Amino acid sequence: MRAWLVRGFWLGLFHGGVQTGTSAVSVHSPEAASSTRYIALALVVVIGLLWGALDAWRGLEGRGMVWFAAALVAGPLAGIAGVVGRSLVDQTGSEALGPALTGGAAFTALLVMATAAVGMGLGNALPQPREAGPRQAATSSTSKPSTFSK
Repeated sequence: MRAWLVRGFWLGLFHGGVQTGTSAVSVHSPEAASSTRYIALALVVVIGLLWGALDAWRGLEGRGMVWFAAALVAGPLAGIAGVVGRSLVDQTGSEALGPALTGGAAFTALLVMATAAVGMGLGNALPQPREAGPRQAATSSTSKPSTFSK
């Protein structure tokens, strides 16, 4: 499966679930709603940072375009998932779908791109993992010519 599709799908569903969760808290405990929104947003940011850093640390080819496409998938998916989830919690109707697919999707896409970009910057600063493949093990263990093909 394409890397951008996996990232976009899971981050879109996660962000839609976070929207649903914050709506549920707002309905059942209005005094805790503002702090819950900040915590939920921080959780979404941390997930993007960690996943972007992991991609950079592992050396994913074309990671910038992967995250750009993932953001384009995550935005509308989060909007749809958020409206569907909130309709179960606080009776949000289909009139919320338009704003969720425009402003909400743009916010989610920007959030995914920005956090992944910062995460990729952090991941590039980390020491890269060493590959322990047969070629490296053969060249470092002996001084004889290697029988492995390059």
